Amino acid sequence: MIKSEQASLSVTRIAIITILTIFALTVGVFASSVQLKNVKIVLSDNCEIEVFTTKTVVSDILEENHIVVLPEENVVPNLDSEITDNSSKIVITGITQDNAVTTALAKEGEGIQLDKLLSAYNTIVEKKIVVEEEIPFETITKDTSTSDNTVTRITRNGKVGLKEVTYKVKYQNDIEIERVQISEEIIKNPVDEIEKITDVTSRSYSSFARETAVTINGATLAAKVQGITPIVKTLNTSAYAASTCDKSPDSPGYGITASGARAVAWYTVAAGKSYPMGTIIYIPYFKDKPNGGWFVVQDRGGAIKDNKLDVFMNTYNECIQFGRRNLECYIYVLK
Repeated sequence: MIKSEQASLSVTRIAIITILTIFALTVGVFASSVQLKNVKIVLSDNCEIEVFTTKTVVSDILEENHIVVLPEENVVPNLDSEITDNSSKIVITGITQDNAVTTALAKEGEGIQLDKLLSAYNTIVEKKIVVEEEIPFETITKDTSTSDNTVTRITRNGKVGLKEVTYKVKYQNDIEIERVQISEEIIKNPVDEIEKITDVTSRSYSSFARETAVTINGATLAAKVQGITPIVKTLNTSAYAASTCDKSPDSPGYGITASGARAVAWYTVAAGKSYPMGTIIYIPYFKDKPNGGWFVVQDRGGAIKDNKLDVFMNTYNECIQFGRRNLECYIYVLK
């Protein structure tokens, strides 16, 4: 009887050991078939969480860890992506961050460094700024002439206005990326400039024409500077006429230069104070003109500095057609 009980106990022990062995093998097989991954999750506030998971889809991993993605947040990789590597990252960002840059960085490779990825996120700063801006004036032309012999002069100088403008400006990395005007307030209204076109009387016009009708000989000026080394400069060149000098045709000073000589077209130029009166200037641009491109400094001007030049012409229309140009000049200062 005792031998029978011992035999029964041995069979039971063998059965238990067999069951335990089968269970261990089953668990081992199951564990080997399911890969446990280490995933780092970076939240939009830069908080980091490391989790171990058997999930492969980003949305499933977040749900498993009770992480809710808000509508204004973005996820890289996206929620439908699968994570297959043992060590991967999921980054959640806010709407104010540069998603395009982040996506590009993410595509560089799965082994991208976290600090490099986060450096792509730069908060957009919004500021309200107030600036003062000029309001340009308009030019009003009053034509009272009845003949072809006319002169244009400014009877009232224009003045710019001033306004205070408020903008909403967005900056990213201290660089302005957007500017929207919110409001503006006029501080000072502009004053229109008035030009008046009037007839030049036959007597005054004929007298002026006779006095300026001189023969310009460029060769004579060229001979005067023979042997002198010129100063070669590019000067911002404009043009002026007697009618643009704010003097009436009946005025004794009409057409008279700062040197006291009467201005002559294709001869007289106004230059800065660094060039003494009588300085001879050759401008190749005008080589085909009556003077062959040779001029004499005879005049000054309030807006004429050392880097500018003003060529005297007969009419206002000629001045307008010429406009303003940067011209190479050969400057001969006589001693």
